Amino acid sequence: MTAISPVFLLCLVLSLSSTVDSDVDSDCYTSQYLRQGDRKFEQKNKKFFEFNDQFNTWVEVELPYDLFSCINGACKVAYSIQESIAKTREGEEEEVVVSVEKDAPGKKGSSSYGFLPLRRRISLRKMSEISVWVTGESGSIYERFWNGLQWVIAPHELPLFAGYAVSVFMINHTILALSEAGQLYQMQLTEDSQPVWAEFVPEFDRGASRETVQLDSGVISNDNDRRMYFCTKNGQLLELLGADHPRWANHGRPPGANVTAITDAASVRPGLLFTVSGAGDLYEYDPTTKPPWKKHIHQQGSVGEYSLASFKACIVHSLIGAHSVSLFLLTKNGELIERRMHQRKWKWVVHGNPKGHQLTSITCISQDEANENPNSLFVTTSAGFVFEYHIQKYPDRDLEVIKWQNHNHPPYAKVATGKSGLQLQLGRMIFPLDDGRLAELHLSSLGGETLSPYPPISTRRKSSIKYVWSLLDAPETEGWNAEYCTEQSGPTNCILGTKDETGEIPISRWRKDSKTQHYYLSPADSNPNPGDQDYNVIPDKWDIKKLFRLRLMQEEKSFFLITENNVIFEYLNTENTWFWLRHEHSTGIEGAVGNYNGSLFVVDEDGSLLIRERSSSDLTWINCTALRRGKQVIAGPPWDGALGQAPRAKPEDAIFFVSKNGRLLQFTVALRKFKWKDCRNPPGVKIASIVDQEGFRGNIVFVVGQNGRLFQYNKVTELWHQHYQSQHLVLSRLPGTAMRSSMASSKGSLFMLSEDGGLVEYKWSSMEGWNWIEHGPPDTTVVLVGAPGPCFGGNELFLIGSDGNVYLRYLDRGEWKWRDCGFPYTAYDETDEEDVIDRNCDPKVSNTRPIPFSEDSVIFELRDGRLGEMRQVEVGNWMWSRIIGTPSSLCVTNFWASWAM
Repeated sequence: MTAISPVFLLCLVLSLSSTVDSDVDSDCYTSQYLRQGDRKFEQKNKKFFEFNDQFNTWVEVELPYDLFSCINGACKVAYSIQESIAKTREGEEEEVVVSVEKDAPGKKGSSSYGFLPLRRRISLRKMSEISVWVTGESGSIYERFWNGLQWVIAPHELPLFAGYAVSVFMINHTILALSEAGQLYQMQLTEDSQPVWAEFVPEFDRGASRETVQLDSGVISNDNDRRMYFCTKNGQLLELLGADHPRWANHGRPPGANVTAITDAASVRPGLLFTVSGAGDLYEYDPTTKPPWKKHIHQQGSVGEYSLASFKACIVHSLIGAHSVSLFLLTKNGELIERRMHQRKWKWVVHGNPKGHQLTSITCISQDEANENPNSLFVTTSAGFVFEYHIQKYPDRDLEVIKWQNHNHPPYAKVATGKSGLQLQLGRMIFPLDDGRLAELHLSSLGGETLSPYPPISTRRKSSIKYVWSLLDAPETEGWNAEYCTEQSGPTNCILGTKDETGEIPISRWRKDSKTQHYYLSPADSNPNPGDQDYNVIPDKWDIKKLFRLRLMQEEKSFFLITENNVIFEYLNTENTWFWLRHEHSTGIEGAVGNYNGSLFVVDEDGSLLIRERSSSDLTWINCTALRRGKQVIAGPPWDGALGQAPRAKPEDAIFFVSKNGRLLQFTVALRKFKWKDCRNPPGVKIASIVDQEGFRGNIVFVVGQNGRLFQYNKVTELWHQHYQSQHLVLSRLPGTAMRSSMASSKGSLFMLSEDGGLVEYKWSSMEGWNWIEHGPPDTTVVLVGAPGPCFGGNELFLIGSDGNVYLRYLDRGEWKWRDCGFPYTAYDETDEEDVIDRNCDPKVSNTRPIPFSEDSVIFELRDGRLGEMRQVEVGNWMWSRIIGTPSSLCVTNFWASWAM
């Protein structure tokens, strides 16, 4: 064995997770693991500490303690720090019962399924039988509401200044939201009955401390008083009495400890609370006794001395007697443990965990007395599985009963770890998924997207009925496709749904849940094509000049041009005069790959990402690749937002690029807080180009791999998905364009080219989901070249043919049609030498990707280096309006005229 230096050991401890930091309401349970190789070391120390980020202090860890090695999200136990000296601690005498066999008492077994990251902002709250409120990982709030006809989604986002939401509550018909910064907000109605959020500041009695209170999590009591309790970020217990005329009380903290979670409020007895400290100890708080705080401890030498996770407990009454009470909790080692009171005596019962799995959350359900085994819990594992635990009153009497029933997870989707679900009714539960969506686990024929929240007449569970999964879509804030409800009468009305006058079936009833096509595949689980590895080579230079030679800066005012000899020019309109402005740089510029808030992003011949921006009256360059974790890039997003729409700055604004080794890079640009992030690439597939960045779907970046397959990256969940695609459809490695007629609807299409030069559409609609449509080429003698786009009005798309003509694909009364727009001077005859002005002039259109210049104008590059502009006359009818001479073109026709315009 090799000894590890104290400095290295300190780094190990620093890299370990902080004490389990759980939002009781949002059901947080955090675990971070050390990334390292398969190392072993000789243990000599007796005490080990970890740094608690929440409380900014060092905390001694409970032994044994596992060190983890994580590679690409797969974590395994690399070493376990064992106890070197038996602890001697005085404690109350109690009985300890172990109900399952374990490899090692109190030790976390190595998981063979890996670990999912914690989604800190996700939470579920059932407000009523017809209303479920959700906080997404994006920090947004939305509501799933049954309008009498179908489930609809209503947005309830906090104002931008409030930041991200992490949980919601309802007490006495008052709705509160807790932000990530620890502030409360109350929903109020304006004079015109519009809901708004107002800050809800805790105010204490006179004499109390006036320091700012930051709340960490909260819970509503289960007694008739319906009080709210919060634990603060500094570990204190607060109580809110009433919401209309709020009164706050500070109950402090346990002696020598803190409060990181309220595991139960008044379920055992009115006014009695159970809390968990950062060290994993269980406390009860009863204001009617002295002292009010009491600690539940383990017997000396008992099984493992389990350290509890900061998570909400499940309460089961009368499990082994009329007056027995059981609190089911989780340990930091991912095991289920019970604190049971029977005949006025407390004892611990260890229930363990399924083999190979570690538990991270508990979902409490109402007990079904009609079921032959009415007592059961649902638990989520660190790998995103859901298990049902059948609680046995006397586990040692019936060892043949299956205690852990595996319900797995939905296909190609894992359940969010550390987050509990909620019960809609008997036999129906909703769980948050790791990818930002929701899923319903229900008895077959007793749930799903199309079923109302009202329970059927008979809820008796039959042994032949099994649990099944149904996927529930999430809104665009989470990167998904669900549309918000509307104020218009119809099936999607936010208050009361009505059938269409045409008698059309509501959208949700079109879907066949039993035969749902899995559009979103996990890249790691999908089978790659045998020839995929042949494509995983990034071509030299990647033809960046053709794809990113033109870039719009300001609508109808300015755009940039990169010449063949790597010089950058700006075509600028000042006081109604057009002229070319040259931007000098020490290295040649290869392409313009982005535009944000008046700053241009370009790539030089070395692959460095540069920013060209105005500082006061001067123009400056910033080398982004030279920043911390900077990378070299070869491509960026094809477009910079929709024309005619004012850009809305958000704190998470970023531009995505493709690196030289085929990985997706995220460069944060909001508030000029520049930051690089490596988003990697789908497993086994390098990225060729970005098809669309957040134009078609918010928070989603669509890319095409070197294997010609379509993938998407969700910047909220940081997950990759592969889209279903026929094996015979291979996409070109060029960027695409998004077409979406209205931001109020998720309906729209992505347009790309196939490898053989045909137009391909990937269309989404709520009724039909995703569908591939092959439009093919405009003519049998022509193939499409270059990248498709731009598009206008959600019904017109420009493309370039191999014959040098521009083609328009447009919708006419619901039918797609082609129009040959030709090229400038279509009357030019090469055989008529008298009309030839300059042999260097070729007015046909090159395959350089064009750019929109306004809402009715588009700029193309001609083969001779000049530019041609087309303007819209009417829908489906565009005309060439002018030719713009350029400094780099050898054809000088009209150049000086355009220079002086």
